[in-house]
Amino acid sequence: MIDAVNLANAAQGQELFESFMSFPAPLVIADLGGHPQLVNAQYTQRFGTGMPDAMHLAAAGNEAVVQIHGGAQDGVQTTVRTVRTAQSLLMIFTEFFDAGSEAQFSRLQHRVAELETRVATDYLTGAWNRAHLDRVLQAELTRSSSMRQPLSLVLFDIDHFKHINDTYGHAAGDTVLRELVERMRTRLRSADLLFRWGGEEFVVLLCSAGYRAASAVAEELRIAAGDHEFPGVGSVTVSLGVAEHVTGEDAGAWFERLDAALYAAKDGGRNRVVVDRRGSSDDWAADGGAALHLIWQEGYESGNPTIDAEHRELFRLSNVLIDSALRSAPDAQAFRAALQSLLEHVARHFADEEAILARSNYADLEVHRRAHAALLKRAWELERQVEQGKIKLGAIVEYLAQDVVARHILVMDRAFFPLFSGA
Repeated sequence: MIDAVNLANAAQGQELFESFMSFPAPLVIADLGGHPQLVNAQYTQRFGTGMPDAMHLAAAGNEAVVQIHGGAQDGVQTTVRTVRTAQSLLMIFTEFFDAGSEAQFSRLQHRVAELETRVATDYLTGAWNRAHLDRVLQAELTRSSSMRQPLSLVLFDIDHFKHINDTYGHAAGDTVLRELVERMRTRLRSADLLFRWGGEEFVVLLCSAGYRAASAVAEELRIAAGDHEFPGVGSVTVSLGVAEHVTGEDAGAWFERLDAALYAAKDGGRNRVVVDRRGSSDDWAADGGAALHLIWQEGYESGNPTIDAEHRELFRLSNVLIDSALRSAPDAQAFRAALQSLLEHVARHFADEEAILARSNYADLEVHRRAHAALLKRAWELERQVEQGKIKLGAIVEYLAQDVVARHILVMDRAFFPLFSGA
């Protein structure tokens, strides 16, 4: 995330910082969770020091209503257009934005993205750097916990790298590092992130992968390194440690387990993978609730940030409801509150989705509206049955998993994905 300090103090960011602050309409830079990090002078002039509501900003896409909290304009509602870069949300308040500013805003967006990449990338290898890992890790941990999707790390380093530098020279060592990164990237999924941890050590962050899947990836990486001939050096091997995050564990403890696994691989003779066989995925399987959870998949993404954020929130609220029902001592009031929150979100999401599709001139909008109306009718009927004590959890899970996800999101919604994916 490019924050105020990075923009103002980094030499390459000074010009961008000045452009951001002097932009003729209110602007906000927020992290990917929607929490504002920096506002410009026009924002402060119009709204004071208060910040927009983070929950609204997290779900904002092409355009959304936000509310100012704090300062002289507390409670004021306004509209904002959100553009996502690799690490940030760049938001402009559209009611103060004229057509003449469009080109200027596009240039600013491009420069923010360019600087983010420069600041977050290791200059030698092109891998993400350690500072970027620190920025993304907490967000991924939060997502993993809320959606019950495992998160794993692979830590690897080059065996006898000092010998390579001493024998062939540091230039040859640098070439090995660059080629190794390129080689490893061919074995990773598009969602996986490769970071240079320091020296000849690298970290891979694997989303939606437990230690078993991460172990298979690590073995692929080990083979990819050993099968390659590096110019002037020959073959090179790597040692790898694997650790999945465990529920409730802080990042420091997680990395201690990861480092211990790598040390064991080194101590065991190098050119091998050692796995710490603990993880949230086993905990979730043991507690029984995970089997009923809705699991978000990358393939569910439409390409529209508002729709995708609201679909993910639908999954999260569904799982909160399921967990509420599966407690050893269920709380009827908490269950009804969770159900109400879910159904209110579904109604808001359907309205937002219809508005986006209308702006996009979606040909089958009326058919989609009728499908939404039918799903809402069924939802309110379920709520009435809950109030009357005439329904079981299975009926609600079936509605969420079959009606909303399997039939609607994966079939009807998928028909409009090309509007936003460019397919």
